[in-house]
Amino acid sequence: QVQLVESGGGLVQPGGSLRLSCAPSGSIFSFAAMGWYRQAPGKQRELVAAIGRDGSTNYTDSVKGRFIISRDNAENTVYLQMNSLKPEDTAVYFCNAMRRDYRSVRYDYWGQGTQVTVSS
Repeated sequence: QVQLVESGGGLVQPGGSLRLSCAPSGSIFSFAAMGWYRQAPGKQRELVAAIGRDGSTNYTDSVKGRFIISRDNAENTVYLQMNSLKPEDTAVYFCNAMRRDYRSVRYDYWGQGTQVTVSS
């Protein structure tokens, strides 16, 4: 059973920064990709940023230039650095780890979620 341990959410003023961390129970390289999703009240869960096993990254348009996803191989941890936060970034953020089997069937694993609130 894969476990993803998240940390780093909280309350921050607009324009501020937060860093989220996600540590899986297995090696980060055992996953095809890891990423962060978020879900605001009344909205669908959306992909925020992801990093592939090869280090490639992708971001949703609304966070490009503000958020950075990275990984620390030695710490076996994936980070999401969030800068210039806006009230519309308020959501529960979920760490995701994805694997594909030999048939390319996708398996998703989720963290428990961490609340990020951007408010003055």
